[in-house]
Amino acid sequence: MDNYNPRKEAWRKFINEGKIDASINSLIAESWERCRAYGVDHLQGVGKIIPTAELEHILKENRELLEVARPIMANLHGIVVGTHFALVLTDKHGHIIETIGNNIVRNEANKIRFNLGALWSEKFVGTNAIGTALVIDQPIQIIGAEHYCVTHHPWTCSATTIHDEKGNIIGCLNMSGDSRRAHSHTLGIVVAAAYTIEKQIALLRSHELVKTIFESISDGIIVVDKNYRIKQVNERAIKILEFKNEDIYQLDVRDIFKDINFNFDMDFYNKRKDAYFTDCNAHVEGRRIACSANIVPMITNNEIIGFSIVFKETKYLHKAVNKVTGNVATYNFENIIFKSKIIRQIIDLAKKIARTNCCILIEGESGTGKELFAHAIHNYSNRSNGPFVAINCASLPRDLIESELFGYEKGSFTGALKEGKPGKFELANGGTIFLDEIGELPLELQAKLLRVLDNLSVRRIGANYEKQLDIRIIAATNRNLFNEVQKKNFREDLYYRLNVFKLEIPPLRERKEDIERCANYFLKNLNNQNQQDTKKLSDDCIIYLENYRWIGNVRELQNIIERAYYLCDDNVITEEHLPDSILKYKNNHINNDTDTAIISVENVERNNIVNMLLKCQKNVIKAGKNLNMSKSTIYRKIKKYNIDIDEI
Repeated sequence: MDNYNPRKEAWRKFINEGKIDASINSLIAESWERCRAYGVDHLQGVGKIIPTAELEHILKENRELLEVARPIMANLHGIVVGTHFALVLTDKHGHIIETIGNNIVRNEANKIRFNLGALWSEKFVGTNAIGTALVIDQPIQIIGAEHYCVTHHPWTCSATTIHDEKGNIIGCLNMSGDSRRAHSHTLGIVVAAAYTIEKQIALLRSHELVKTIFESISDGIIVVDKNYRIKQVNERAIKILEFKNEDIYQLDVRDIFKDINFNFDMDFYNKRKDAYFTDCNAHVEGRRIACSANIVPMITNNEIIGFSIVFKETKYLHKAVNKVTGNVATYNFENIIFKSKIIRQIIDLAKKIARTNCCILIEGESGTGKELFAHAIHNYSNRSNGPFVAINCASLPRDLIESELFGYEKGSFTGALKEGKPGKFELANGGTIFLDEIGELPLELQAKLLRVLDNLSVRRIGANYEKQLDIRIIAATNRNLFNEVQKKNFREDLYYRLNVFKLEIPPLRERKEDIERCANYFLKNLNNQNQQDTKKLSDDCIIYLENYRWIGNVRELQNIIERAYYLCDDNVITEEHLPDSILKYKNNHINNDTDTAIISVENVERNNIVNMLLKCQKNVIKAGKNLNMSKSTIYRKIKKYNIDIDEI
C-alpha cells in the first residue's frame, strides 16, 4: 500500500467524487475544474506533437525570444546542473521551443512527450506549470499529485510567463524535476530568470530606452556602416576624442583607430562574436589617445552590415578590476621621447627582452626613466593583460617591507588585518612586479626574495604553505649594483639572478640630442593645458639647456620647463626664465673646450642679429620677431654685443 500522501488523496477525491479538498490551493482547484470541463483524460497526459513544418514556423516566429533566452537558460542550468532538473521554454501557446537537461531527465521527459515541438497547454495535458501559468498569467509551482494527469505525479514543475514591453505574454519558462526534490526556491529562480529575459527583450525592442542607455554608458560608442562611415556616436565618444559633433560624421573610422585591422569576416565572428583590443590608440588631429576597444558586428542574413565600437581611455580601463589586482602599466614604448641612437638601441633591446619571461635589471640615475621602461616592457609582453604592480623598496618602513612584499596570514602579528592580506607578489600573479630601488632592500630580505625568484612561489608571514606564482620580475636601481655586491651591501647570488637581462639608461647629459626634443614635448603638454597662452623656446634657451649637467635628468628638465613656462609673460621662453644654476653653470663648471664652443656660438648669434637688422632696415622690433626674440631680449643682446645700429 502507498504511504499516505495528502495531495494524492485530495486528487483521488476530486477524480472519483468531483469534490475539492480544503487543503488544495485555489489556483490548482480552479485548474482541475477547467480540465474536467475540457474532458482531459487524467490517465493520459502526454504532450501533443506538432508537424515539423509547423514547428519550424513556430521557431522562426520566436527567434528573438530564443536568442535572448538561450544564454540565460544555459547560465541557469550551470547553477542547477547535477540536480536532475530540466529547463523548458515555450511560446505563448505552450509549444516547447527549447529544452536543457541531462540524459536522465530527458529520458523521463520523453516518456510523456515533454520535449521539443510538444504542446503542453492545460487543455491538452491537464494541470501543469506551463499550461496553468499561461492561463492565469502568474508564477506557479505544481508538485506531484497536484498535476491533473497521473503520469505527471512523479514530477515537480515551476513556471512563469514571459512578457514583452507592453505586458503581452510571449512565452513561458519552466523548471521540472523529481517531485521528491521540490523546493520553493525553484520558483524564485525561474521568476528571476524570466525577469532577465523580459528586460533583455525590452532593451532590444525599445528604441527610446536603447537611446537613453546609449548616452548614459560611460564608454565611448561609435556605430559605423559596412563602408566604415560613422553613423552614430554618443556624447562620451565626442568628449574622449575632443571632436565637434558634426565633424566626426565626415570621418572614416579606420583613420581614427589606425592600430586596428578591420578586415574581419563572418568566420571570425562565428567563433568569437566580437573583437577586443586592450591596447590601441585613437588618432585625432595629431593627438594619440590610448584606448581599449571592443568591436561588435551588426549582422543581417549572415552578412556584416556595420560595427559598433565601444572604447574607453586606458586610464579608466582598470577601474572595474578587482581591488586585489588593482595596478596597471600605463606607458608604452611610444611614450618614450627621444632622438638619440643610444635610446633607440635600448628600446630595440627592451622589445626583444619583453617577449621573454626572464628577470630584467634596469640601472640608471634618478630621473632617467627606468620606471617608464618597466611599464613599456610589461605592455609589450604577453603579460600585458595582467596586473603591473610597482613598489618602491626605498619608500617602505623597514619593519613593513616583508609583509608588503610577501603578505601575511590572519593573526600573524599585532595590528594585522583579521582576514590577512596578500603581498605585492600575489597581487602581481599573472603579470609583472616592478621592484624599484632594489638596492635599498635590506640584506635579510634579499635571501627571501632570492627564494621567490628561484621557486616562483611565495609564503606569507605566518603561513605553512607556499603559493605558486606566474610572474615576471623587473628590478631597477640608481646604484651600480655590481659595486654594491663588492661592498657586501647586496647579495651576489641575487644580483646574478636579477641580472639575466640588463638595461643601462644613460643620463641625459650623455645624450644631448634628446634634450631639445624632451623640452619641446613638455612644453607642448603645457601649451595643450593652456591653449590660450601658447609659448615656444628661444634658440638661446635651448643652447643653455643642452649645455647643462642635468643631475636630475629628464625629471629635472621637466620641472625647469614648467617653471620657465609660468614665469614667462611673452610667447617666447628665453634664458631669462631659467634658474641661475643653469645660467651660471658655463662659468663655474664647463671646461675650456666647452667655453670655446659657447663663445663661438655667441659670435654666430651676434652676426645673426646684425644681418637681421640690415635685412629689416634697422627695425629692431621686426628683427626681434623674425629671430623669435622678445623686445626686451633683442635690446639686451644688442647691448651685450655692443652693436651700434647707426654704424652697421
